[in-house]
Amino acid sequence: MITIAPPRPSELQECRLRLTAGPAAAAEARRQVRAAIRAWEVPVDPDVAVLLTSDLVTAAITYDAGEAVALAVRCARGQLRVEVHRARPGHADAPVDAETGPGLILVATLSQEWGFYRTTEGKAMYFALAFQPDPAGGGCDPAWMP
Repeated sequence: MITIAPPRPSELQECRLRLTAGPAAAAEARRQVRAAIRAWEVPVDPDVAVLLTSDLVTAAITYDAGEAVALAVRCARGQLRVEVHRARPGHADAPVDAETGPGLILVATLSQEWGFYRTTEGKAMYFALAFQPDPAGGGCDPAWMP
């Protein structure tokens, strides 16, 4: 019997949504990330992806006085990248890497790459998970750059 592995995502896949800051934000973000992984057939551990997503969203709504955060999920170049964008009203002088805590230790430990960067509206936190090895080959579009 010959088994054919499902094809890897070969082009940029992306979804964005706004989450109302509150207790339901992390749960909605987890649902969206899990749905994207399933729909795009992304070869990453979905449990790790939703755990790290939950940690970023929780950090964003804990330290942000705004009403919403934005979630961006991208798949390209052999990785899944999740970003959480937030406004920083009243905190323009705070360091970009001001958050600490056990959740971000998980992000640092379990992701291939993670970090923070300033945006025109505030700040974004992100992590990336590398695709799990596929003996059949494949990968995302090498022309796309985050």
